[in-house]
Amino acid sequence: MDLLPVEIKVNIEGDAAGALSALGGSHGALTTRRIWFAEDRDGVAEGRVPLLDDGVIVRFRIGGGPDDLTVKLRPCTRERLVGRFSAPFDAEPFTYKIEKDWSRNGRVLAASLVRSHPPGALAEAVERGADPAAPINAVQDQFLHACAPSVPLDGLVVLGPILSTKVDDVPLDDLEVDLEVWSAAGLEFLEASIRVKPKDEDDAEEFTARAERKQRNLEDAVRERGVVLSEHPENKTRRVLTALAEAGRG
Repeated sequence: MDLLPVEIKVNIEGDAAGALSALGGSHGALTTRRIWFAEDRDGVAEGRVPLLDDGVIVRFRIGGGPDDLTVKLRPCTRERLVGRFSAPFDAEPFTYKIEKDWSRNGRVLAASLVRSHPPGALAEAVERGADPAAPINAVQDQFLHACAPSVPLDGLVVLGPILSTKVDDVPLDDLEVDLEVWSAAGLEFLEASIRVKPKDEDDAEEFTARAERKQRNLEDAVRERGVVLSEHPENKTRRVLTALAEAGRG
Protein backbone atom coordinates (compact mmCIF):
# COMPACT_ATOMS: atom_id res chain seq x y z
CA MET A 1 0.00 0.00 0.00
CA ASP A 2 1.34 3.46 -0.90
CA LEU A 3 2.65 5.60 1.92
CA LEU A 4 0.50 8.62 2.71
CA PRO A 5 1.61 12.17 3.52
CA VAL A 6 1.35 13.21 7.15
CA GLU A 7 0.06 16.58 8.34
CA ILE A 8 1.37 17.32 11.82
CA LYS A 9 -0.43 19.92 13.92
CA VAL A 10 0.04 21.60 17.27
CA ASN A 11 -2.46 23.99 18.85
CA ILE A 12 -1.78 27.05 20.97
CA GLU A 13 -4.45 28.78 23.04
CA GLY A 14 -4.74 32.16 24.70
CA ASP A 15 -2.73 35.02 23.20
CA ALA A 16 -2.84 33.85 19.60
CA ALA A 17 -1.54 37.18 18.25
CA GLY A 18 1.41 37.07 20.63
CA ALA A 19 2.15 33.47 19.69
CA LEU A 20 1.91 34.30 15.98
CA SER A 21 4.47 37.05 16.47
CA ALA A 22 6.76 34.87 18.62
CA LEU A 23 6.80 32.21 15.89
CA GLY A 24 7.68 34.73 13.19
CA GLY A 25 4.28 34.82 11.51
CA SER A 26 3.96 38.60 11.61
CA HIS A 27 6.72 38.92 9.00
CA GLY A 28 4.93 36.86 6.34
CA ALA A 29 2.07 37.59 3.96
CA LEU A 30 -1.17 37.19 5.91
CA THR A 31 -4.29 35.77 4.26
CA THR A 32 -7.59 36.55 5.96
CA ARG A 33 -10.64 34.43 5.27
CA ARG A 34 -13.98 33.62 6.81
CA ILE A 35 -14.89 29.99 7.36
CA TRP A 36 -18.28 28.35 7.80
CA PHE A 37 -19.22 24.72 8.44
CA ALA A 38 -22.49 22.99 7.58
CA GLU A 39 -24.18 20.99 10.30
CA ASP A 40 -27.47 19.22 10.93
CA ARG A 41 -30.15 21.82 11.72
CA ASP A 42 -31.99 19.72 14.30
CA GLY A 43 -28.77 18.76 16.01
CA VAL A 44 -27.62 22.38 16.26
CA ALA A 45 -30.99 23.30 17.79
CA GLU A 46 -30.07 20.89 20.59
CA GLY A 47 -26.47 22.10 20.84
CA ARG A 48 -25.09 19.02 19.03
CA VAL A 49 -22.90 18.51 15.92
CA PRO A 50 -24.14 15.22 14.38
CA LEU A 51 -22.26 15.56 11.06
CA LEU A 52 -18.98 16.03 12.88
CA ASP A 53 -19.85 13.13 15.19
CA ASP A 54 -20.25 10.97 12.07
CA GLY A 55 -16.83 12.04 10.82
CA VAL A 56 -18.18 14.27 8.02
CA ILE A 57 -16.99 17.87 7.56
CA VAL A 58 -18.50 20.33 5.07
CA ARG A 59 -16.46 23.54 5.09
CA PHE A 60 -16.73 26.84 3.20
CA ARG A 61 -13.77 29.23 2.97
CA ILE A 62 -14.43 32.69 1.56
CA GLY A 63 -12.06 35.61 0.98
CA GLY A 64 -8.35 36.00 0.44
CA GLY A 65 -8.52 34.62 -3.10
CA PRO A 66 -10.74 31.93 -4.64
CA ASP A 67 -13.53 30.50 -2.49
CA ASP A 68 -13.47 26.79 -1.78
CA LEU A 69 -15.86 24.14 -0.58
CA THR A 70 -14.41 21.06 1.11
CA VAL A 71 -16.11 17.80 2.00
CA LYS A 72 -13.93 15.73 4.28
CA LEU A 73 -14.09 12.42 6.11
CA ARG A 74 -12.12 12.47 9.36
CA PRO A 75 -11.52 10.08 10.94
CA CYS A 76 -11.94 7.44 8.25
CA THR A 77 -10.38 4.17 7.14
CA ARG A 78 -8.83 3.11 3.82
CA GLU A 79 -11.59 0.49 3.50
CA ARG A 80 -14.25 3.23 3.30
CA LEU A 81 -12.48 4.93 0.39
CA VAL A 82 -13.81 3.07 -2.62
CA GLY A 83 -13.77 3.41 -6.41
CA ARG A 84 -12.16 6.57 -7.74
CA PHE A 85 -11.79 7.78 -4.14
CA SER A 86 -9.37 5.03 -3.16
CA ALA A 87 -6.42 7.12 -4.41
CA PRO A 88 -5.63 10.87 -4.44
CA PHE A 89 -6.19 12.89 -7.61
CA ASP A 90 -5.90 16.45 -8.89
CA ALA A 91 -8.37 17.43 -11.60
CA GLU A 92 -9.14 21.15 -11.80
CA PRO A 93 -11.22 22.49 -10.06
CA PHE A 94 -10.95 19.50 -7.67
CA THR A 95 -8.19 18.33 -5.38
CA TYR A 96 -8.65 15.03 -3.58
CA LYS A 97 -6.22 14.24 -0.78
CA ILE A 98 -5.78 11.24 1.50
CA GLU A 99 -3.42 11.87 4.35
CA LYS A 100 -2.75 11.15 7.98
CA ASP A 101 -3.45 13.82 10.60
CA TRP A 102 -1.11 13.70 13.56
CA SER A 103 -1.44 15.72 16.73
CA ARG A 104 -0.41 15.35 20.34
CA ASN A 105 -3.73 13.61 20.93
CA GLY A 106 -3.52 10.89 18.30
CA ARG A 107 -3.28 9.91 14.66
CA VAL A 108 -6.21 9.60 12.27
CA LEU A 109 -6.76 9.18 8.53
CA ALA A 110 -8.47 11.99 6.63
CA ALA A 111 -9.81 12.16 3.06
CA SER A 112 -10.84 15.53 1.62
CA LEU A 113 -12.30 16.62 -1.69
CA VAL A 114 -11.87 20.35 -2.28
CA ARG A 115 -13.50 22.30 -5.09
CA SER A 116 -12.32 25.83 -5.83
CA HIS A 117 -14.82 28.51 -6.86
CA PRO A 118 -14.44 32.09 -8.13
CA PRO A 119 -14.10 34.70 -5.37
CA GLY A 120 -17.49 35.43 -3.79
CA ALA A 121 -19.25 32.52 -5.51
CA LEU A 122 -20.10 30.78 -2.21
CA ALA A 123 -21.33 33.87 -0.36
CA GLU A 124 -25.02 33.08 -0.92
CA ALA A 125 -24.64 29.53 0.41
CA VAL A 126 -23.66 30.78 3.87
CA GLU A 127 -26.37 33.40 4.20
CA ARG A 128 -28.99 32.95 6.90
CA GLY A 129 -31.74 30.63 5.68
CA ALA A 130 -29.78 29.34 2.68
CA ASP A 131 -29.30 25.64 1.95
CA PRO A 132 -25.57 25.00 2.42
CA ALA A 133 -25.88 21.67 0.60
CA ALA A 134 -26.88 23.43 -2.65
CA PRO A 135 -23.34 24.11 -3.94
CA ILE A 136 -22.10 20.58 -3.19
CA ASN A 137 -21.04 19.40 -6.62
CA ALA A 138 -21.99 16.03 -8.17
CA VAL A 139 -18.44 14.72 -7.64
CA GLN A 140 -18.47 15.72 -3.98
CA ASP A 141 -21.94 14.22 -3.62
CA GLN A 142 -20.65 11.00 -5.19
CA PHE A 143 -17.73 10.98 -2.72
CA LEU A 144 -20.04 11.27 0.27
CA HIS A 145 -22.54 8.73 -1.03
CA ALA A 146 -19.82 6.22 -1.85
CA CYS A 147 -17.69 6.62 1.27
CA ALA A 148 -20.19 7.83 3.92
CA PRO A 149 -23.54 6.52 2.64
CA SER A 150 -25.32 6.62 6.00
CA VAL A 151 -24.87 10.37 6.53
CA PRO A 152 -27.81 12.51 5.34
CA LEU A 153 -27.15 15.89 3.75
CA ASP A 154 -30.63 17.39 3.99
CA GLY A 155 -31.74 19.84 6.66
CA LEU A 156 -28.39 21.55 7.04
CA VAL A 157 -27.53 24.92 8.56
CA VAL A 158 -24.25 26.85 8.54
CA LEU A 159 -22.17 27.58 11.63
CA GLY A 160 -19.86 30.59 11.54
CA PRO A 161 -18.25 32.74 10.54
CA ILE A 162 -14.86 31.84 11.96
CA LEU A 163 -12.23 34.47 11.27
CA SER A 164 -9.08 32.83 9.91
CA THR A 165 -5.72 34.56 9.61
CA LYS A 166 -3.05 32.43 7.96
CA VAL A 167 0.56 32.73 6.92
CA ASP A 168 2.32 29.89 5.07
CA ASP A 169 5.89 28.61 4.94
CA VAL A 170 7.22 30.41 8.01
CA PRO A 171 10.82 29.28 8.70
CA LEU A 172 11.11 27.74 12.16
CA ASP A 173 14.54 26.23 12.70
CA ASP A 174 14.83 23.74 9.81
CA LEU A 175 11.05 23.53 9.27
CA GLU A 176 8.63 25.37 6.98
CA VAL A 177 5.53 25.92 9.11
CA ASP A 178 2.01 27.09 8.27
CA LEU A 179 0.43 29.22 11.01
CA GLU A 180 -3.33 29.83 11.23
CA VAL A 181 -5.33 31.74 13.84
CA TRP A 182 -9.03 30.92 14.31
CA SER A 183 -11.33 33.29 16.20
CA ALA A 184 -15.02 32.56 16.90
CA ALA A 185 -17.53 32.17 19.72
CA GLY A 186 -15.17 33.66 22.28
CA LEU A 187 -12.44 31.14 21.41
CA GLU A 188 -9.08 31.81 19.80
CA PHE A 189 -6.50 29.28 18.65
CA LEU A 190 -3.26 29.28 16.76
CA GLU A 191 -2.48 26.11 14.84
CA ALA A 192 1.05 25.41 13.65
CA SER A 193 1.30 22.68 11.03
CA ILE A 194 3.80 20.99 8.74
CA ARG A 195 3.42 18.39 6.02
CA VAL A 196 5.77 15.44 5.70
CA LYS A 197 5.75 13.66 2.34
CA PRO A 198 7.14 10.17 1.71
CA LYS A 199 10.25 9.84 -0.41
CA ASP A 200 10.62 7.23 -3.15
CA GLU A 201 13.13 5.25 -1.12
CA ASP A 202 11.09 5.27 2.12
CA ASP A 203 9.61 2.16 3.61
CA ALA A 204 6.84 2.46 6.21
CA GLU A 205 9.20 2.24 9.18
CA GLU A 206 11.64 4.84 7.84
CA PHE A 207 8.88 7.25 6.90
CA THR A 208 7.13 6.93 10.28
CA ALA A 209 10.43 7.52 12.10
CA ARG A 210 11.14 10.62 10.00
CA ALA A 211 7.63 12.01 10.60
CA GLU A 212 7.99 11.39 14.34
CA ARG A 213 11.29 13.31 14.35
CA LYS A 214 9.61 16.19 12.52
CA GLN A 215 6.78 16.17 15.06
CA ARG A 216 9.25 16.41 17.95
CA ASN A 217 11.15 19.17 16.13
CA LEU A 218 7.96 21.17 15.60
CA GLU A 219 6.90 20.91 19.25
CA ASP A 220 10.41 21.80 20.43
CA ALA A 221 10.67 24.78 18.05
CA VAL A 222 7.37 26.19 19.34
CA ARG A 223 8.29 25.69 23.00
CA GLU A 224 11.76 27.20 22.55
CA ARG A 225 10.10 30.47 21.53
CA GLY A 226 8.17 30.63 24.80
CA VAL A 227 4.85 29.45 23.35
CA VAL A 228 2.83 26.95 25.39
CA LEU A 229 1.19 24.04 23.57
CA SER A 230 -2.48 23.29 24.26
CA GLU A 231 -3.18 20.24 26.41
CA HIS A 232 -6.85 20.12 25.42
CA PRO A 233 -7.87 16.66 24.12
CA GLU A 234 -10.22 17.95 21.39
CA ASN A 235 -9.14 19.52 18.11
CA LYS A 236 -9.95 23.10 17.17
CA THR A 237 -12.71 22.17 14.69
CA ARG A 238 -14.70 20.26 17.30
CA ARG A 239 -14.21 22.90 19.95
CA VAL A 240 -15.27 25.78 17.72
CA LEU A 241 -18.24 23.97 16.14
CA THR A 242 -19.47 22.81 19.54
CA ALA A 243 -19.25 26.38 20.85
CA LEU A 244 -21.07 27.76 17.78
CA ALA A 245 -23.79 25.10 18.09
CA GLU A 246 -24.25 25.93 21.75
CA ALA A 247 -24.49 29.62 20.89
CA GLY A 248 -27.18 28.86 18.28
CA ARG A 249 -29.10 26.41 20.43
CA GLY A 250 -32.86 26.73 20.37
